[in-house]
Amino acid sequence: MVTGWVQAGFYHLTIRAGDPHPPQNSPRWHLHRRRIHALVVIIYLMYIIYEAHWELQRAGSFYASLNVPYDANDRTIKSRFRRLAALHHPDKVAHSSSSSSSSSSTGAHDAGDFFMHLKTASDVLTNPVQRFAYERFGPEILTWRNCTTLKDYVWRGLQVQVLLHYALAAAGLWGLGFLGYFEVGRYWRWLTLVSLCVFEVHVVMRPQFPYFVEAFLNPFLVRFTPFEPYLPFQLISLARRVAIAIYIAIGQLGPILRAGRDQEAAADEKLLQKNLDRLEQTSRLVDSDIARLMELEMAPFAGDAEAVKDMRGKLKEWLVQNTIRADPMVRDASK
Repeated sequence: MVTGWVQAGFYHLTIRAGDPHPPQNSPRWHLHRRRIHALVVIIYLMYIIYEAHWELQRAGSFYASLNVPYDANDRTIKSRFRRLAALHHPDKVAHSSSSSSSSSSTGAHDAGDFFMHLKTASDVLTNPVQRFAYERFGPEILTWRNCTTLKDYVWRGLQVQVLLHYALAAAGLWGLGFLGYFEVGRYWRWLTLVSLCVFEVHVVMRPQFPYFVEAFLNPFLVRFTPFEPYLPFQLISLARRVAIAIYIAIGQLGPILRAGRDQEAAADEKLLQKNLDRLEQTSRLVDSDIARLMELEMAPFAGDAEAVKDMRGKLKEWLVQNTIRADPMVRDASK
């Protein structure tokens, strides 16, 4: 429906008043519709990716809550926490509030939650093991029990967030393909899934941030945008949303591209058949002209069987001498 509206607006803007629009279901009309539909899908997918980026920025991180850079040391983090704790401690908020008792209680409760969030952020970021795990797996690590060492966190994260996720995704992709879905772009769907899995394993196993994030993406966000730099777990979340957008693009744009190729192939086949028909007609005309020329050449010998036989013998000898024996390979073989 949106494609139809955009196509109608496109014709109103690009075709002068009084000039005819391309007839519906004509090749030109179908070409414009495919291109406009592809553009609409691409814009929608870009919106999905931007929405995912906005949700990640709005959710924030422990670094954003404490307002410290992601490479801050323990001293900076503790100092920043003490300053924020002095401002947001529940006792101070309740004391400074001069509203009614119900609103004071609500404000103290909210202040208490925020204070606990700040303390959790400070405790995690000042613990090297938990800081590494948080940067790669997100705040879900706070619910993981019996994890004390770096190996414990990495192995638990690989099991819960990587291997299980991609095992279920692969099973679902295979099952839908087995049922007849996802016929278009099956190779590209699997390639996207495998590439994303390899990328995620690389990110969580790497001791530093991915190079392009640390060298290009985060410096660009800090210098030219108001957004916070990306942590690895945020980058993974965004990559998963991008993969979903790619799946949607394959499902929506694949049939469009296939229809375009099918129409081009049909047009090429039609043109080829037309050229073959013309070639066949031309060969028939040439055969007819050759037959008439032969009749004209043989007209003086009409009714004379002996002369016709002698002419055929001379023609055969001429063909042998000037065509077959003149061939270089025949000459070499006869030597």
